[in-house]
Amino acid sequence: MTAESGPTGLGRRRRRLTDQETEQRMLDAAVGMVNETGLTVSLEHISLEEVIREAGVARSAVYRRWPYKDLFFSDLLRELARATAPASVGGRETTDALLAEVAAQRLDGLGSPEGRRAVLLELFRREQDFEIVHRSAEWRTYLALHATFLGLPDGDLRDEVRAALTESERGFTTRIAAGWQQWAELFGYRVRPAVGIGFETHAALVSAHFRGMVLMSPTSPEIASAHIDADPFGTGETAEWPVRSVALAGMALTFLEPDPAVAWDEARIGATRQQLSTLSR
Repeated sequence: MTAESGPTGLGRRRRRLTDQETEQRMLDAAVGMVNETGLTVSLEHISLEEVIREAGVARSAVYRRWPYKDLFFSDLLRELARATAPASVGGRETTDALLAEVAAQRLDGLGSPEGRRAVLLELFRREQDFEIVHRSAEWRTYLALHATFLGLPDGDLRDEVRAALTESERGFTTRIAAGWQQWAELFGYRVRPAVGIGFETHAALVSAHFRGMVLMSPTSPEIASAHIDADPFGTGETAEWPVRSVALAGMALTFLEPDPAVAWDEARIGATRQQLSTLSR
């Protein structure tokens, strides 16, 4: 055999995977397949043989690890619950881009309470998160996991899936709350003390709003697509409002109010304008 030629015969055989490697490849392949199509309330649409082919592992090793299909699906549920999280809606980049666009059109209005309120309302009117959520297979999987969890019998599997989903939900709500707090404070708003909640509870309600819309949209598409030409919050400007955005803005204005501790002097206005201007660069 020359130096240039590769190994032949037995030398070309792939290294035998360990049982642990086989297990992880199978779970990774199945999670990838679920994330492509979304999870249904059951896992019957997942073929174990297809997962084996996708993972590139030996059937004998798979059936040694999981003698029954249901055992594999139990482990897959655990893996999905640990790995799956709600898609982070628009994310920071999407929000920054929208905020920069809106602010560029309305920077001159930051000097008045009405102008700052109008900027916030315009952000709600043009929100893009619902469409991102609506198209997301990750979100469909996440919602289906919750439905699947409700059907699990009491036992270790149910407890493990519950704990993983709770942890995922906590992290998601914390991220959303941080974003809402940042932008509320930028425009001098706070959570109304009288309602007795914080930004995390507000974020959980916003999340519930989006989930409800996603769940209802297949059978009631008009609830997600309906628009009105109106000035629902008395800004003096009539515009095309998605009905879902009216609900979101109404929720926000129920819980948020201008912070009386924020002094909107020339220095504060200038600093806010500067911060908004940097987003569009």
